[in-house]
Amino acid sequence: MIFIKNPIVIKNNTNKEIISEKILQRIILEDIPAFLKELGMGFTFVENEYKIKIGNYYNYIDLLLYNIEFNCYVVVELKVTELKKEHIGQIEVYMNYIDKNLRKVTQDKTIGIIICKKDNKFIMEYCSDSRILAREYLEI
Repeated sequence: MIFIKNPIVIKNNTNKEIISEKILQRIILEDIPAFLKELGMGFTFVENEYKIKIGNYYNYIDLLLYNIEFNCYVVVELKVTELKKEHIGQIEVYMNYIDKNLRKVTQDKTIGIIICKKDNKFIMEYCSDSRILAREYLEI
């Protein structure tokens, strides 16, 4: 399993208050190399707002990354609230979509990271998928 520190430090050079996922995403994208280093070794950026179609509806993965060392896609969802059970369901669907539609047989299964304002260990205690990680962000 990939080790990712907790909390993840996000440098806010814009001095904008992080009040929405879009603002958090914009701050991360302004210095994506620093963010990838903060996550750890081997992370590469694939795309933000990665568009997927599930049934008749389009969904957007906040950040789609790839980890070269672990040979797998990494779905990142950004939340400016405390972790909720709905977030786990959302990222699980996205991970399964990537595994079914993008992942090659030579690649490992997709990992999910929920970056949230506040972790909720009680919710994670009942998450049966060890590929999903919740990490708080710390704004500096």
